Amino acid sequence: MVVENIVWHHQSLTKEQRRQKNNHHSAVFWFTGLSGSGKSTIANAVAQKLYELGAQTYVLDGDNIRHGLNQDLGFSDQDRKENIRRIGEVAKLFVDSGQLVFTAFISPFQEDRDTVRTLLNTDEFVEVFVNCPIDECEARDPKGLYKKARNGDIPQFTGISSPYEAPKTPELILETDQYTIDECVAQLVAFIKKKNWL
Repeated sequence: MVVENIVWHHQSLTKEQRRQKNNHHSAVFWFTGLSGSGKSTIANAVAQKLYELGAQTYVLDGDNIRHGLNQDLGFSDQDRKENIRRIGEVAKLFVDSGQLVFTAFISPFQEDRDTVRTLLNTDEFVEVFVNCPIDECEARDPKGLYKKARNGDIPQFTGISSPYEAPKTPELILETDQYTIDECVAQLVAFIKKKNWL
């Protein structure tokens, strides 16, 4: 869709100036994985840890976003695509504001995640695969969703009746069936420090 009669207005403060004030790089860490894999838990834990280290952080959580910004979207493939597109645009705004933003969305399709990647510079998008076997996710089932999906109460449920495309070349893989939350957070913080982003 082409929107006419609008003009992009440049801000007086640049992304670089905000980064300099925050004393760290800004980027989006795009957590993807099955429901129950630990995306939200790790995203919140690492945001807390980095906040304690003085960083400006924010978490965009899938369920929370669907309570507001994306409450008009369902779970069809097209709605999932639009959900991720909107989140990508919001995440970009956070990166422009100089923050480290952590997104926790199943985002099952590689094409959609790649589309978000194109919105940002090369050093501003980190795909984090929160890898956990579906059997383990289903055993955890913190929201009771797998049980509902198995009973046919939730149609198009990722991993059961709708596909999940694991990342082809993620920058980071966190194996939550092998490591504790604290260990996963440590791996991510180490990744950031190795990049000299903090």
